[in-house]
Amino acid sequence: MTLEIVSDRILTPDGHLRAGRVLVEDGRIEAVDVDGPAKPPGGRMLLPGMVDLHGDAFEHQLMPRPGVGIPVEIALADTDRQLAANGITTPFLSLTCSWESGLRSADTVNRMLDALDRMRERLAVDHRIHLRFETMALDTVPTAVGWIESRRIDLVSINDHFPGLNANRERAAIEPLAKRSGMDPESYHGLLDGLAERRDEMHDTVAAIIATAERAGVPVASHDDRTAEERRANRALGCTLADFPITEAAIREAHATGDTVILGAPNVLRGGSHMARKGAIAAAGMVEAGLCTVLASDYFYPALAPAAMRLWRDHGVADAWALVSSSPAAAVGLADRGVIAPGMRADLVLVDAGEAGFAVRTLATVAGGHAIVHHRDGAEAFSEYPSPVQRLATDAIKVPL
Repeated sequence: MTLEIVSDRILTPDGHLRAGRVLVEDGRIEAVDVDGPAKPPGGRMLLPGMVDLHGDAFEHQLMPRPGVGIPVEIALADTDRQLAANGITTPFLSLTCSWESGLRSADTVNRMLDALDRMRERLAVDHRIHLRFETMALDTVPTAVGWIESRRIDLVSINDHFPGLNANRERAAIEPLAKRSGMDPESYHGLLDGLAERRDEMHDTVAAIIATAERAGVPVASHDDRTAEERRANRALGCTLADFPITEAAIREAHATGDTVILGAPNVLRGGSHMARKGAIAAAGMVEAGLCTVLASDYFYPALAPAAMRLWRDHGVADAWALVSSSPAAAVGLADRGVIAPGMRADLVLVDAGEAGFAVRTLATVAGGHAIVHHRDGAEAFSEYPSPVQRLATDAIKVPL
């Protein structure tokens, strides 16, 4: 398929917006022709498709209410539609492998991996897997090692949520965790008690997972670093990505050593972290200080584009879109995407930024050269050309549905 995309504002690799056209051939960008002066962000813009390294909003599709499961295939198909509609062309599905049964179990990871294998050719965007491995998932290490060795995992993060969960045994805190695990609160208490007795085993668990990832060439992140010392220790283990570090001290430590710092887009939109009461830093300030490398959707896919747009337009962060496109791609070694340039994978998103700083409409998404129209402004203007070229213009979107 050949697409010609004409836009008044195309984001070029040097970070400027210029008028021009992009020609797509067989899933790749064949040519980019731009001219004229650089323009400010706003209105309709053609931007690189987003790369989302940490997104677990799909869990709501898998389990819309605690303990209420939905078939994996249906959940994955709906997640795929959400991702495309939000311009996320390379999502890393953040699958948590914990000590629990139910939603965050090894069984759920297996079912998601198998469903993705079966459905991949029918999905719109390029799904990757981010394995969030809990340090106390002691009995699942051989299974996780097998996933990594068989190249089914694209990113690993080491998570240690056990101390916080174990410290808060109040019924209000335990009940939702027990429900998502398919357990009663008393049984969940017993599970935590048993794990507490095995706490020392976690060091060998972490070492085995990281060593396997290193052999497979899979990047490794640490999650929720709280101090500079903790960040240094995790980096020494091989965690070169800092996934949602909690404090400015941890962020500055990661930045000083050239590590990737991943912060949450919902944090930017909300003006602070939902974990602020636990000392979590506001992400926007870290971005403005040049200390953030990547923004990720975290628990809400629609946050990614408006967060970047808000930073770009309202806070004057000139490279804000790179935080959701080229920077995350580079952080995990995906050299074929993230910028609009000849030879790159044709992952593009046409947005209307509107007048408000973070009111963003996704008009169309091009994923691997396949175009999807999302808004009626495009569908109403659909028409075919006598040549094999279909034209996707900012004032008239014309693509095969």
